[in-house]
Amino acid sequence: MLKKNYSGAYPEAGCDEAGRGCLAGPVVAAAVIFEKGYSNRQLNDSKAIRESERYRLREIIIRDALAYAVAFVSESDIDRINILNASIQAMHHALSQLMIKPAHIIVDGNRFKPFGTIPHNCIIKGDAKYLSISAASILAKTCRDDHMNKIHLLYPMYGWDKNKGYPTLEHRKTTLKEGLTEFHRKTFNVALNNQEQLSLFGGIDPFFSAKHKYRHKSPKSTDAKGNVC
Repeated sequence: MLKKNYSGAYPEAGCDEAGRGCLAGPVVAAAVIFEKGYSNRQLNDSKAIRESERYRLREIIIRDALAYAVAFVSESDIDRINILNASIQAMHHALSQLMIKPAHIIVDGNRFKPFGTIPHNCIIKGDAKYLSISAASILAKTCRDDHMNKIHLLYPMYGWDKNKGYPTLEHRKTTLKEGLTEFHRKTFNVALNNQEQLSLFGGIDPFFSAKHKYRHKSPKSTDAKGNVC
């Protein structure tokens, strides 16, 4: 069973993100606070849970949490500030939206920046150790999946309903064939070799070109918030 608290302080917020290693789509983070003593034997790392189970658990988390929030940071911001900073920014946005101010923050992984004056700890594999981080992992993952399913309808050839923007071989091959979209991260390496990567930008290194050419469709809405996120 996952641990209820790390710091001994209450309330304690758990944070995690989803989509850090993707070629397309935003990075999404969540923050969750449970009441003191809360337990749930069903919670675990979102990556270790079947998709249908994640969505079932999302409803339980929303019902049981004292406070929760989900935040998106866009592909363009990822390209502008890099994925590490974008991931931390998403977590900060989620924390700032909590209706209850945490006394302590625990974060999955090993990198974070202080959120105001609130003390924090980074915990390697924290999503498999602490309830609040596990819950944040599930919220971030399911909300991001909802978003990717939505933009998949605009560009079904990329298979985002299945790969969720991650760099599968099929996703890479399709991107090389069809080109980049506004949802692709322009600073991420799509290709299997450097020459293929350069061909996406007409032979110009994307890090030094301000004129990227790519597919573009304007969705009615891409925040994918729905009733939950």
